[in-house]
Amino acid sequence: MSVSVVGAVTVGGLLWGTEAVARHVHGRARLRSRAARIAGVTQAETRWTAEALRRRAASRPEAACLVAGAVLAAAGQSFLPLAAGCAAVPVARRRLAARAAARARERRAEAVRELCGALAQEVRSGRQPVAALLHALGGARGLGGAQAGVTAAARFGGDVAGALREAAGAPGAEGLSGLAACWEVAVDRGAGLAAGVERLAAALRAERDQAADLAAQLAGARSTVLMLAALPLLGLVLGWAMGADPLRVLLHTPAGLACLLLGSALESAGLWWALGIVRRAGVPR
Repeated sequence: MSVSVVGAVTVGGLLWGTEAVARHVHGRARLRSRAARIAGVTQAETRWTAEALRRRAASRPEAACLVAGAVLAAAGQSFLPLAAGCAAVPVARRRLAARAAARARERRAEAVRELCGALAQEVRSGRQPVAALLHALGGARGLGGAQAGVTAAARFGGDVAGALREAAGAPGAEGLSGLAACWEVAVDRGAGLAAGVERLAAALRAERDQAADLAAQLAGARSTVLMLAALPLLGLVLGWAMGADPLRVLLHTPAGLACLLLGSALESAGLWWALGIVRRAGVPR
């Protein structure tokens, strides 16, 4: 029992420490990027350094799967937990990639909202549409590669509406298609640009607020699903507390192995089904 308890505590400590290290490395990436700008390091070198640190931080939770599997394998004297840890690595990698993509999409959507608001203010202040767009793009952050194409089209007399529509294909930048429509109506037909862009910015902010409200409502359901999924682990802890040896039963007896395989399959199916419902409920229609 003592070895099992030590293994469980070690796994918990490793997982907690891994998250702390990841946060620390992310902070180092930001600090090093800022220090590089102050010291005059080129922008390409700064991006390379920050990206390398981000990759190191992202690899920590994946390594935690292997470490947790190794600790449980040593505690239970079986290779099955280590195999499960190896199998969890690609799942964790996909999950981390999905979270990173979601964060990038939200940053891009926020940049589009800020761009629309800044453009409307510049036009209201009396600037011409092209000059106003260039000034708004100069202060935009988070648009990524789409910003260069739109800036070039506006500066050199290109198809601004077409560049905006092309940039709208990036995840999170869908609002730029509305800005392209406002630009065409204003520049080609002489309609007021500021009023249309202000309405577009208000619509994008309302969409953001609606999504945030829906996410807050679904947070309780998602937490309930995860809590119920963790109940089998609580059962193992209770077994250790009562003096039993759950790992020996699960990993070294035919009945235990059958229960472990069936329980893992049902647990995975239940998580996939319940989280799928929550995820579909969060998709706007």
